[in-house]
Amino acid sequence: MAKLQGKTAVITGGANGIGKKTAELFLKEGANVVLVDLFDDALDEAAGALEQFGSIIAVQADVSKEEDVKKYVEKAVSKFGRIDVFFNNAGIEGKVAPLVEQDVEDFDKVQAVNVRGVFLGLKHVIPVMTEQQSGSIINTSSVAGFIGSPGIAPYVTSKHAVIGLTKTAALEAAAANIRVNSIHPSPVNTQMMQSLEEGINPGRGEEAKEAFAKTIPLGRYGESDDTAKLVLFLASDDSAFITGSQYRVDGGMAAQ
Repeated sequence: MAKLQGKTAVITGGANGIGKKTAELFLKEGANVVLVDLFDDALDEAAGALEQFGSIIAVQADVSKEEDVKKYVEKAVSKFGRIDVFFNNAGIEGKVAPLVEQDVEDFDKVQAVNVRGVFLGLKHVIPVMTEQQSGSIINTSSVAGFIGSPGIAPYVTSKHAVIGLTKTAALEAAAANIRVNSIHPSPVNTQMMQSLEEGINPGRGEEAKEAFAKTIPLGRYGESDDTAKLVLFLASDDSAFITGSQYRVDGGMAAQ
């Protein structure tokens, strides 16, 4: 039997990369999927490509705005009646620059998406799951939630914050049989990493990629599929006694 048969999953940041790959895997495992993203065109394209695998709806939303978060939660419940899995995944990388050269506006923008967005998702999904007395939430942090990384202080700050939200939510929601965990990918072959590579070494992003890869003990970037398989495990009943935990999928990067 499929691992998510008959369950409903909400995925933010779902139009590309890890979010899109996870949506595909969830659909193949029997889930209904609510795909959430900020960008209409990319969202429609992703949903169109994924509908062959199962039941999916797309909801345009800015995760940093509470009304938009309420909207995607309400549409999920209206369409499918419940939310069993919440992949709280949307995030941005911010500007690449030394801390002393970072603008307050850019810092605040990263926190708005990566921290407030995660917080608002938890705030509005947990009551739905509490009524059901069940659910699994997976928050996307990063290997940068454990270690420092020069040039991306706002991003590192935000990903450390996700750990605190995860642990607190796990403790608060446990009585309702809701599990909350975080995942921590290393650099992954996605558009976000390409943007970071170019920010670090403009016009020579491939050299930045090679340098990043050398910092990973397994010697390569992760692929979206590597992370999606971990998210599936945490979403499914295979992880029924796991909550408040941090899962690295980083090729050994944070073990150094």
